[in-house]
Amino acid sequence: RKLAAFEAKSSDQIVVATVDSLDGEEIEPYANRLFRAWKLGQAGEDNGVLLLVAKNDRKMRIEVGYGLEGTLTDLHTKLIIENDMVPAFRAGDFSGGISKAVDDMIMVLEGNPEELEARGQRNQQPPFNSDDLFFTIFIAIWAIIFFGGLAASILPPIFGQKIGPGRYRWLG
Repeated sequence: RKLAAFEAKSSDQIVVATVDSLDGEEIEPYANRLFRAWKLGQAGEDNGVLLLVAKNDRKMRIEVGYGLEGTLTDLHTKLIIENDMVPAFRAGDFSGGISKAVDDMIMVLEGNPEELEARGQRNQQPPFNSDDLFFTIFIAIWAIIFFGGLAASILPPIFGQKIGPGRYRWLG
């Protein structure tokens, strides 16, 4: 009902398809083929959206027609999948995840993407920074050299056996 009401109001068409398995096929070509076979959206407008879920393969995709790509962008579809569908599916709530995804697609297509984008920023993990990794490795190597040298100069006189002036047998 929600999808039919939205289509009647806006002429944009959202279709949800669930399949058990893709039988080894990648989801992108499968979704594209399904989108074209069903001729989603209005003729000449290409304003359709397909939400495809392959439950047993644990894959999902939102295929957007060319007429809506400027509104429902790749960023929006990624946010919808990562923030709505994946957490709900992990909790076993497939219908809730699909319903929330549809609600967010409608919200974006109605011109209100701000809430979705704000939610995406709140849920975003800080990006991996290779400079931080380099700095951490540099400090670790420096610490090993410094403290290793310090230990090599301090520990033999304490725990070693003197074998000559300034010479100690260490661990042996």
